Amino acid sequence: MHTPYEIREITIQTARAKVAKRLKEKIILAFIGGAMISLGYLAYVRVISSIVEEWGSFASFIGACVFPVGLIVILLGGGELITGNMMVVSFGFFAKRVTGGELLSNWLIVTVANLVGALFVAYFFGHIVGLTSSGVYLEEVVKIAGAKIEANFIQSFVSGIGCNWFVCLAVWLCYGAKEAAGKIMGIWFPVMLFVAIGFQHSVANMFIIPAAIFEGSYSWGEFIQNIIPVYLGNIVGGAVFVSFFYNQAFNKNKK
Repeated sequence: MHTPYEIREITIQTARAKVAKRLKEKIILAFIGGAMISLGYLAYVRVISSIVEEWGSFASFIGACVFPVGLIVILLGGGELITGNMMVVSFGFFAKRVTGGELLSNWLIVTVANLVGALFVAYFFGHIVGLTSSGVYLEEVVKIAGAKIEANFIQSFVSGIGCNWFVCLAVWLCYGAKEAAGKIMGIWFPVMLFVAIGFQHSVANMFIIPAAIFEGSYSWGEFIQNIIPVYLGNIVGGAVFVSFFYNQAFNKNKK
């Protein structure tokens, strides 16, 4: 296991590598990132819908154990996810290795491609294949999406902070581990916790709310009203609560 000081250096190097990628590479990997998070959420919906009658509220914990697979695939197999980049690229910015323009460009490209990947899974796998369009699966999708939409701006914003605090800690621990098994464990538990708690993740919401919209529930206006505060909260959770704080704590050059 790397020390926190070593993880800081790894994160800064990763930030530099992320902004240096070709545009085509960023788009493809970010599409994959959005799709993988959405497939993790789709698995969550399918699992808890199937066992909720027998397991009750414990079903959501079982679903939370499934969801981290999406981030594991992204970090170990290759992918770009905006919530992780909110921490990683801003780490490079705070260390003066990434410019403000590079940071904003990366965030914009990855966000849009993540959205496309999430919509792809919601429409083709959820709606066309029918994995979210009928029975208990549809009921669960509508219920989850409705709970997210019903949260007011400040609730969604603060929930977004909590979510990305956990997600970016998972990324941090992944960078700290030297072996694949350690990386998987480092990712699994923080992500499982944010899902079990019920915090809001902007890319996950890019899947679950459109999945409900494609089945005739809610509107795109309600989707936008949810995504804005959650996205802003995710920025604070990743860029401030992890990146800024850890850069201050583990920077040997600062007194």
